[in-house]
Amino acid sequence: MKLLTLTRNSTLGMLGDKTLDVPFPLLYNTAKVAYVPEPLSFQIREPLEMGQKATGKIAPDLALPLTLTRTRHKPLHRQLAEQLREAILRGVLAPGIRLPSSRALAKELGISRNIVLAVYEELLIEGYLIGRHGSGTSVSSDLPRLERAEGATAQERPRWLTQTIPWLDDGESPPSNQPGVIDFRLGATSTALWPEGVWRKIWREVSKQPLPGDYQEPVGDLALRTAVASYVGRARGVACQAEDVIITTSAVQALHLIAQATLDSGRSVALEDPGYPRARAIFQHRQARLIPIPVDTDGLRVEDLPQGAAAPHLVYVTPSHQFPLGVRLSIVRRLALLEWARENESLIIEDDYDSEFRFGAQPLPALAGLDHLSRVAYIGTFAKLLTPSLRLGYVIAPRPLREYMAQAKILSDVHPSWLLQQALVHFFKEGYLERYIQRLRYHYAQKRATLVEALAPLTNQIQIAGLEAGLHTCLELSAGLREKKVIVRAAKRGIMVYPLSRHYLGTPDKHALLLGYGGLTDEQIRQGAEQLVAAIQEEW
Repeated sequence: MKLLTLTRNSTLGMLGDKTLDVPFPLLYNTAKVAYVPEPLSFQIREPLEMGQKATGKIAPDLALPLTLTRTRHKPLHRQLAEQLREAILRGVLAPGIRLPSSRALAKELGISRNIVLAVYEELLIEGYLIGRHGSGTSVSSDLPRLERAEGATAQERPRWLTQTIPWLDDGESPPSNQPGVIDFRLGATSTALWPEGVWRKIWREVSKQPLPGDYQEPVGDLALRTAVASYVGRARGVACQAEDVIITTSAVQALHLIAQATLDSGRSVALEDPGYPRARAIFQHRQARLIPIPVDTDGLRVEDLPQGAAAPHLVYVTPSHQFPLGVRLSIVRRLALLEWARENESLIIEDDYDSEFRFGAQPLPALAGLDHLSRVAYIGTFAKLLTPSLRLGYVIAPRPLREYMAQAKILSDVHPSWLLQQALVHFFKEGYLERYIQRLRYHYAQKRATLVEALAPLTNQIQIAGLEAGLHTCLELSAGLREKKVIVRAAKRGIMVYPLSRHYLGTPDKHALLLGYGGLTDEQIRQGAEQLVAAIQEEW
């Protein structure tokens, strides 16, 4: 690399040298030299003093310990700059105090002088330091001291923080990744069949397209919305056009947008009980009044929904595979729910989160497919169908709601990744999606069969529910068994399962365990279920 020679006329020249050879790139702008800290990596030829891995030296003429550690995660120049900034802001280096010369500080710390020069220059440009001919380098007098609370605790809430975020522990949080632990975590999926060659091919095609230089439509790319509308029409019987679709990052974001558009403080929302904790948390965050509605073997008890002036503004349901019990909303109740929404001018939020996975049961029509009066907002996601890591979903909503949601979306993330949307368009258009779904159904059916076989010894202690669809099951415990005790005993055997009770808004009326099997291998399912059987039999 060529060396850039700076003379006394440059900013660095103020640091006391007539000429400086700098072994890294600089941007030169007539009056100033701007140091570019990233992505440079300094190659230090001089070892740290006495061969130590770290220094804890006192800067000459200053009572300031500076500790530098050789690590590839944070270069020495970055460590030195951060420590000097911190000392200046906290008042340890008082305004006006003169810093050691670059040569003296470099010698004391046992590092290259170029590092110190670069750090001084960076802090000069940022305004932390000032440099004058003949006066060396000093701390700026214009910086206010940064006050820091001593001994502040997490329980202390500042005046500006008034919102309460509901605490979530619903079994869908990131995995613990503890070695030797089999985690029946909810929401996990398998990527064992993921068509890696196809996916790489798609990305090569996408990379050939010109990258847009501006923001995209907040409702999503038109080509993807068209593909989604066509797919939902084929797979779920929902008649819609591209203009009816809004692309989101997830089902959770879709719920957020609907809640922002429809809920003011004090408005009411009816939810399945037990139900999806994250949906409940979103509505609570909007300060809505929650109305729990019981669920039985036919799904939401529509007859328990309030009528007239007491009717909730929204009702949130998971009709294809009720979360968490796994039952399906019967066709009679689907029609009754639509009629209830018409009579009470309420909106139904249909979360169809894993309707693609059915095992031995005929599909029931989506509520949105039965709706002819624009009373349903239909939420879908690719998290279960493909992988949660893609972060793409969609919502099909009535026109007035779509307009509000589009405005609300601009205030959050504007639009999803253009590249990811284009990749998914290719996945749809070239027919890969339907073929992948067929392979996945067989794959998950095998996992389901493995789980049922391994749990067979518990026929007298549990009742297995929710296996007609989806990627989790609910094990209802017989009298005498308690969730907490079984969970503790299972954990001692390295098995993580989850209680049904945390999904209730009201008082739980049964003891049950939830097991997500989508993200486990057949062998893990077998081993985990066998250990769970042993834990339950031990408790029994």
